Amino acid sequence: MARPRRFDLIAFDWDGTLFDSTGLITRCIQDACRELGVAVPSDTDAAYVIGLGLNDALRHAAPGLAPERYPELGHSYRRHYFARQHELVLFEGTLAMLRELKARNHWVTVATGKSRRGLDEALATSQLQGLFDGSRTADETASKPHPQMLLELMREFGTEPERTLMVGDTTHDLQMARNAGVARVGVSFGAHEFESFTEFEPLAVLHSTRELHDWLVRHA
Repeated sequence: MARPRRFDLIAFDWDGTLFDSTGLITRCIQDACRELGVAVPSDTDAAYVIGLGLNDALRHAAPGLAPERYPELGHSYRRHYFARQHELVLFEGTLAMLRELKARNHWVTVATGKSRRGLDEALATSQLQGLFDGSRTADETASKPHPQMLLELMREFGTEPERTLMVGDTTHDLQMARNAGVARVGVSFGAHEFESFTEFEPLAVLHSTRELHDWLVRHA
């Protein structure tokens, strides 16, 4: 089977890159902090932690909380999130993009700060079954920006860093990719302001799923 012309393996972040979930995650972090009576982070500060593993994210979002209360905060966040996750949808055009990449014989994978439970629940929907060749989550490997997720995916599929591309909406994604020695592309419609991407030298910063789709078809 012929491989694609530049990248064999394309790894996507999930929240804010494929899934339109930034607003809901931000609100659930804020609601959990409010419930425990700790300082509620701003929208910007709550969105900044998206992409990190949950434990790391909550420590950044609520730095003044007593260490022994972080499990309580995590439980509160998960309760708020799972009660409302049915509201979430893929960005328009995502399915068409992923199907075209599969048809071009790319290995399409996910590298996410979500838990394995959370990702598997999302992937269980009929529209996503069979679209992803592999995935890694923050609770089964190291949290971003550590490169372990990408290193494990490359080992699984036998690909080299120069044949691997990471697509994400946060500096955590792009720093992870740089740490792994792989190319990266940023999208501006997720959790982080795209002006912060510059230091990580992405190949491109795209401003819609349509732009991302077109770029991948032309350059990946």
